[in-house]
Parts: sequence; structure tokens; C-alpha cells
Amino acid sequence: MLDQFSHRLATRADEPAIIELMRAAIAENMKAFLSAAEITAAQESMGLDRTLIDDGTYFLIEANTPDCKTLVGCGGWGKRRTLYGGDHTKGRDDSFSNPATDAARIRAMYTHPRWTRRGIGTLLLDLGEAAAKSAGYKTIELGSTVPGEPLYRARGYVEFERDIERTENGAVNTIIRMRKSL
Repeated sequence: MLDQFSHRLATRADEPAIIELMRAAIAENMKAFLSAAEITAAQESMGLDRTLIDDGTYFLIEANTPDCKTLVGCGGWGKRRTLYGGDHTKGRDDSFSNPATDAARIRAMYTHPRWTRRGIGTLLLDLGEAAAKSAGYKTIELGSTVPGEPLYRARGYVEFERDIERTENGAVNTIIRMRKSL
């Protein structure tokens, strides 16, 4: 079924497909970890961040199937201070970080529910970490959801802070701040 994965940088023309993949991933991939109310709470901060596309730091992972290329994952790295969230997320800081003193960010990683556990998250991390290192960053950080934490821990990320918020629907949204040296 799957010959191999390929990757490319996302463009603004990819936005509808990215949004569709994100919605499917949020709706399905979190069910084993979060209640329906907690998934709704997580959606308040998750979603498309167009600055990643505009900065050329957002990757698409495509499966090369016999008939066509299928979008199966997306994610990237950020050179701005915003740690997580979409265009709509409160508290964004879109100023650029300084590679000499600040950490780069792993951002907005999603895998289509039919393609989980096939190495897509690892591939996205490899791409983002390599690009950030090439841009001069020595450290990389991310804001993990509870479902993402096991992957990031396995890849050497260490928790340094845990933010727990009550959202508009009254449920808890947990963001685990993690970092790694490059």
C-alpha cells in the first residue's frame, strides 16, 4: 500500500487540505487520551498558523500511493516566539526569535488518523530539527498536548513546565512545554 513518504514545504494553496487533516487528527487521534470536552478545549488553541507557511518552515508529508500523493501529515518549526497554536490563539508573539539566545519551536504537528504509528511524527521532527539547526539554533522547544507527549519524550524532549487552563467550555486544556538541545 505505501511505497514511501515524500515531503515538501506547504504553500497557501495547501491551506484547505491542511485544515481538513488537522480537523480529522484532532477529532480522532486524541480520543484515547482526552474526553470529548477536553478535545473541544484543546481546539481553542490548536489550528493553522499561516506564519509558518509564509516563513517557509511548514512541511507536508505525502504518501506516495499507486494512484496519487496523499497528504498524511503536516508540521514544522518556527523561528518566531509563539510556542503553539493557530492564527486565532490568544497570547501570540509573532516577533522573530534570535538563534544565538532563543530556542526554535516545533509547531503544529498533525498526522491523519488512518496513517498514525508509521513514522510520520518522527519524520516531521527530523525535518524541523535539522532546519532549525541549519538556521543556527542550538535549542528547540515545543508545546505538547497530552497525546503528543510520549513521542516527544521518546525523541529526547524534556518537560520544563506544564500549563493547565480551564477553557470556555469549563474543561481542562493541558500544554506541556518541552525542550531539547540540537
